[in-house]
Amino acid sequence: MTPPRGRGGAPGPEPGRRESRARLADPAPRPDEVGEEKRLRPPTLAEFVGQPQVREQLGIFLAAARQRGEAMDHMLFHGPPGLGKTTLAAIVAHELGVEITNTSGPVVQFPGDLVGVLTHLGPRGILFVDEIHRLTPVVEEYLYSALEDYTLDIMLDRGHSARSLNVTLDPFTLIGATTRAGLLSAPLRARFGVSLRLNFYSADDLTRIVRRSAGILGTEVDADATFEIARRSRGTPRVANRLLRRVRDFALIKADGAVTMPVTREALRLLEVDERGLDEMDRRMLEALIQRHDGGPVGLQSLAVVIGEDAGTLEDVYEPYLVQEGFIRRTPRGREATRLAYEHLGLAAPARLQGDAGGSEPQVKDAAAAEPEQPELPL
Repeated sequence: MTPPRGRGGAPGPEPGRRESRARLADPAPRPDEVGEEKRLRPPTLAEFVGQPQVREQLGIFLAAARQRGEAMDHMLFHGPPGLGKTTLAAIVAHELGVEITNTSGPVVQFPGDLVGVLTHLGPRGILFVDEIHRLTPVVEEYLYSALEDYTLDIMLDRGHSARSLNVTLDPFTLIGATTRAGLLSAPLRARFGVSLRLNFYSADDLTRIVRRSAGILGTEVDADATFEIARRSRGTPRVANRLLRRVRDFALIKADGAVTMPVTREALRLLEVDERGLDEMDRRMLEALIQRHDGGPVGLQSLAVVIGEDAGTLEDVYEPYLVQEGFIRRTPRGREATRLAYEHLGLAAPARLQGDAGGSEPQVKDAAAAEPEQPELPL
């Protein structure tokens, strides 16, 4: 079954999901940001900031591949959007000095599309497939032999005139990127020799990223303003760069281009991004959980109906950061708001959450008070 297609034949959203509304704090890429993102992406591994374990492992694999003169093992980058999966793929190609071809899972719909892409790769070339979990099963089947033996078996015609054509490929590297690694089929996941997960960035790493981006954009930003932008960026470089550009615009009109701490705070207040990086949609989710469902537990579908958003979007876009920061707790019965969520919204936490540090169960301080005294037995 062919996925729905948008205007001009472009791939549409995944079945059963709607496109999420445009948000300033949304880590998903925007079409109007493609040019700016390319300018801000680091070209080498040495310039890449954050993800120390990923950088160390990748450095070793790259050095080994260069020394052997062979293609890299097939690689999978997975994690939340906006953390640098596409950037790392381009860095791998740059470090190895090979060509890279970019595509995405929804675009490669038929085996013929895959043949055309793979046969045009250069020696030891790299095929980067974004949203690789959205490849069709038919394309996946053809991809297996290409990944293992660098061959493609193509069936020509049908019925009694059918014949098989074997195409030999040059050794290449497949780099897949996905935000939903759990949706990858087991056979495809097993064919990646290297699997690296990208995690949210620390405020210090994001400060370095904002400082570097400001230099490329030719914008002077005070040190405290740089950290302020970084700590409100939800641990995501793409959001940090987006906030930097919006604050730069605000400063250009309201403060003669000077990005200072007062200007930054005023700009972010206008943009409705609070001190913890939560925007209007995040707060709506917490308010719905607390005010409509008494703090939970509540199922994801029920929460999605109250907010008016798709359940898949809540799970993939909003929840990861809220869970990591301790605003929401996932339980077998559903989502629950923590004491931190009540405090952030300026609400009084219920008695059951008193002493809850944002995820742990309340502790019983007095063991004697926890159990009733046993009456003495008569002699």
